[in-house]
Order: sequence, then C-alpha cells, then structure tokens
Amino acid sequence: MVNPFVRHRGKVVTLLRRDVDTDQIIPKQFLKGVDRTGFGPALFYDWRYRPDGSLDPAFELNSPTARGATILVTGPNFGCGSSREHAVWALAQYGFRAIIAPSFADIFASNCYRNGVLPVQLPASSVDDLVRGTEAGLREIEVDLERQVITNDLGFEARFTADPYGRELLLRGLDEIGRTLLEEPSIAAFERRHG
Repeated sequence: MVNPFVRHRGKVVTLLRRDVDTDQIIPKQFLKGVDRTGFGPALFYDWRYRPDGSLDPAFELNSPTARGATILVTGPNFGCGSSREHAVWALAQYGFRAIIAPSFADIFASNCYRNGVLPVQLPASSVDDLVRGTEAGLREIEVDLERQVITNDLGFEARFTADPYGRELLLRGLDEIGRTLLEEPSIAAFERRHG
C-alpha cells in the first residue's frame, strides 16, 4: 500500500537542471539496501553535501526556502539513466509527492506511479510559468490528480495527462501487489476452472 494521491497542495522547490539521472538522484554507494527505507537522507547526496559532509548552501534543496517542499519542479529528461527504483524511494522518503518536468525517462515515471509519487509532464512553457511564480514568491501549488490539473493562487492552470494504470494506483493508494489482489476473485475462479 502507498499513500493515496487524489490532490495535494504543497510547497514547491525548483531544480532547474536537465538530464538529471538516477545516479545523481541516488548515488551507487546507497544501493545496498532493498528494504525501501533510509534513502531520503541520501537524495542528491553528491550535490547536497560537500566532501567534508556538511551541507552545500549553493544546492537548491539546501536553501531555507526549500525546507518542507513536497513538489519538485525540474528540467527535461528527469530520471534518465539506469532503472533503479531506489531513486523514487529516495524522492518519496525525502518528502516529495509530485515531480513536475517537461519530460521523464519512461522507466522512472513508471517507478514513480508504483511508489506513490506523481510524475507530471507539462510543456516547457508551463514549467517556466511555474518557475516564474516561485521566483515571485509564490511557493505553493495544488496538484489535482482526479481532475488532472495544476493550479496556483495567481490563476495559473495547466492540464496534464496521467498514465491510466498509474493514475488508478495512486488514486486508490495501491502498489502493484495491492492492485493484483483486487483481482483475487477472478484469479481464484480461473484456477478453479483450469486447476
């Protein structure tokens, strides 16, 4: 089970970089665990921390205005590279519920849906409008998965399309095992007929 996502109003942080790959999202030295816990502190580790282990104040997520952000607005081709699911685990455990970008790597987007994070693909011009809003001091937006629309308090509105299967998972708070279990009566009937 994952936390259902119907609509979410949250604070935005921008990471205006393109081609952010999964190695940057969660570096390889943190991939030893498979129990899906403890990855949040390692998110963007090589960018967030200096070699001495202190926070790098120049990194976007370390800004005081980024504290408590639950929506990440970023550049195109986010989540490219290897298909490591750990990247989404790290983003979710850091606190992100939605990621907005002009494009995503396909496997990364699928991993988001299956792990409770909504990947929202918007045209670059709409992403630019959101960024301008945050630069003007408007730090919160609402992402409505049920209606498939993003809004802010300045009248911004952008429609998006979600993967139908992924949308169902998020709206109902299911992972793939939970979704399969919904079909248990059909599976049992099939087994009785063919068993």
